[in-house]
Amino acid sequence: MSFVKDKNTDNYMTNKIEWERIKDFIPKNKKIWSPFYGDGKQKEYFKEIGFDIIHEDEDFFKNNKGEIIIDNPPFSKKKEILSRLKEIDKPFILICPSMMLSYKYFHELYKDQIQILVPYKRINFRHIDSGKKNYSPPFASFYFCYKLNLKKDLIFI
Repeated sequence: MSFVKDKNTDNYMTNKIEWERIKDFIPKNKKIWSPFYGDGKQKEYFKEIGFDIIHEDEDFFKNNKGEIIIDNPPFSKKKEILSRLKEIDKPFILICPSMMLSYKYFHELYKDQIQILVPYKRINFRHIDSGKKNYSPPFASFYFCYKLNLKKDLIFI
């Protein structure tokens, strides 16, 4: 579902290079669902790096597709999205702000169940309509992983 009309600060899309950075951690045999549509380019990016993906402009809260969810959710809706993901109980990789580790609701939902990929430099985003192509927010973002059974809980990439 595209949230582009909800809050302008949620309109930051993930550049292809940020998904390439984690391609070795994405299961090759799983159908990916990227439910947060934005500008729709994520489908193109994932196909180019060799993954089967569902990426359509529809309501995340009313659907449940694919075998793994990989996306950059709108940060202002993290709590609702993470609650819904817990209900679905499907593996995921989400780009979220590092400060999420200190949120009470996050602890209550995912304590001892999250693994994290920490990039060596901040993740860059592009704004959907402002032309900012390599925006790095004033906080770090990590790849939060659920049910991926990575070798370690904290991996620096």
